[in-house]
Amino acid sequence: MFEVVTKGALISGSMIIAIGSQNAFILKQGLLKNNIFYVCLLCFLCDFILMSIGVIGLGSWIRKSIILTNLLALGGAIFLLYYGSTAFLSSYRGNSSLEASDTLSKDKPKSLTVVLAATLAVTLLNPHVYLDTVVIIGGIAGTLSNEEKIYFLSGALLASFTWLFSLGYGARLLAPLFKIKSMWRIFDFIIGCIMFFISISLIRYVLQTGNY
Repeated sequence: MFEVVTKGALISGSMIIAIGSQNAFILKQGLLKNNIFYVCLLCFLCDFILMSIGVIGLGSWIRKSIILTNLLALGGAIFLLYYGSTAFLSSYRGNSSLEASDTLSKDKPKSLTVVLAATLAVTLLNPHVYLDTVVIIGGIAGTLSNEEKIYFLSGALLASFTWLFSLGYGARLLAPLFKIKSMWRIFDFIIGCIMFFISISLIRYVLQTGNY
């Protein structure tokens, strides 16, 4: 069953590693050392739940519901536009940078509750999460036997866990670079561009599927 585990890991990894709103959020929290363990853990738990739901068969049902898919896309687009706007504003103001102490930043660390709420928003308000985990992974798993689905899911979850925690804690290696104020402005600008690009793609998806 090693082949099935590998298949699950490769498919999951190819989607998770792609630059998106969640990865950008995790990277920034990792740079700020802002409750990064809980951020990564919560993201993984969301993947665990959504992938499990997809593998047991709900992925094909959601894929057939154009209305549900479009509602998820519109909700995510609105949130990403807001998130991207705040990133552009932060870039323009240049009010983010890591302090020389390497433990504090001008972006003061938020409380655990606020960070977890933001993590859930970035994760669950992005329709790509459902399309990737529930629809795509679930659809592929639908071609496997019940025993193979367990191995496939294990591989997918292993890739998710490895990437999320590597991204969160690996970001600290970049901390010296991001002590430079201009680097934060560039980083915030890139985040804003990513959010807007994803949002526009979601809006186009809704317009195309809705035949507007």
